[in-house]
Amino acid sequence: MKPTPPFVYITGAGPGDAGLLTMKAYKLITEVADVVVYDRLISDDIINLIPPAVEKIYAGKSCRNHHMTQDEINACLVEKANENKVVVRLKGGDPFIYGRGGEEALHLIENQIPFEIVPGVNAADGCAAYQGIPLTHRGLASSVRFITGHQQKGEPMQLDWKGLANADTTLVIYMGLTHLEELAKNLISHGLDAGTPAVAISNGTTKNEAACFAPLSKIFEEATKADLKAPTISIIGKVVGLAGMIGKKN
Repeated sequence: MKPTPPFVYITGAGPGDAGLLTMKAYKLITEVADVVVYDRLISDDIINLIPPAVEKIYAGKSCRNHHMTQDEINACLVEKANENKVVVRLKGGDPFIYGRGGEEALHLIENQIPFEIVPGVNAADGCAAYQGIPLTHRGLASSVRFITGHQQKGEPMQLDWKGLANADTTLVIYMGLTHLEELAKNLISHGLDAGTPAVAISNGTTKNEAACFAPLSKIFEEATKADLKAPTISIIGKVVGLAGMIGKKN
């Protein structure tokens, strides 16, 4: 049932493959939305599902090119909702994992706009699964940690390197292609084996997916040679070594 506007759904669209949309997200963009405000990471296959009559607003952002700032996106959600519309804010992956969904929710609260959070398949789960990599596996990884490799320009990376350099933990690095060399060097210098399996995955779960496997000490060099493009997610840990055995999807 369509809610009484104004109303906003902060919705995860998954990592790219339209088949990974949840049933709820699919219904929202095809039957419920008056307006869809979508990110750069939303694939064309998903955008093409939105009916022509629905207003589409591109809010695409990248680390070097902001089509809309976060403040502008926040204001857009409020403005469109206050036009007596149901707005679907469509975000890559899951809105609460490096998706700034929390910031948008707080802004809606401040402006007394009712909303709902609709979770999505996050990039770590989706990209790892499509490469045949279990993020946890008995005897190899008892925990997984998500970190961001994106830093403010000129700022050093402030991470718990000693805690991250744990051989029994899988590390998933979002937005870390530019800083992958620094990440690898710091992890090795704090005790993680230089031969730890690693992979950088570009455009994961989509038809443009590309992956580069290498030991931790070589992953930046090999990813550079492979000319991987953003968005790229990197996975470091013993479980990456299972990719060749479990295999990739058909």
